[in-house]
Amino acid sequence: MQPLQPDQATFLLQMALPALKNEHRITRKVIESIPADQGDYRPDAVSKSALELAWHIASAENFFLDGVAAGAFNYQGGGRPDSIRNAADVAAWYGAAFQTNFDRLTQLSSEQLLKVVDFRGLFQHPAVLYLQFAINHSIHHRGQLSVYLRPMGAKVPSIYGESYDDAQARKAATAQAGTA
Repeated sequence: MQPLQPDQATFLLQMALPALKNEHRITRKVIESIPADQGDYRPDAVSKSALELAWHIASAENFFLDGVAAGAFNYQGGGRPDSIRNAADVAAWYGAAFQTNFDRLTQLSSEQLLKVVDFRGLFQHPAVLYLQFAINHSIHHRGQLSVYLRPMGAKVPSIYGESYDDAQARKAATAQAGTA
């Protein structure tokens, strides 16, 4: 396989940016759907709680985005701050951190995108390729978290198409508007 070229790295970034923004929007809706009193919910004793899983999604995505922007992964910290006590706190942190990192990504040069970055000694890839890792990781765990919602008594938001819960809400709103 030929090494990635500067124009290819820029192309990959331009492809990843809209996907990151869209997936972030969807993931944030799922996190915001966790009921305030259900952060400790877990479907099994070995599963992460809803709050733990939401934090994992938010912090890992921003770990990858920061690593691409910085040209190296920062393994310091990463624990959930004491100020993050519920899903609303996670969603707020996630939104702010994402926007900061997203803005940094838009400023990267092709040389920065091509810098080989080591991930825990497992992978050594050009930085831009880790954007797809971030997207895939978030989608995977968002799927897990979305399955937690109904057993917690929450509604599942639309993800890639209208969810059952959003369809029911739309039908109810239409019926209500028809009687008003």
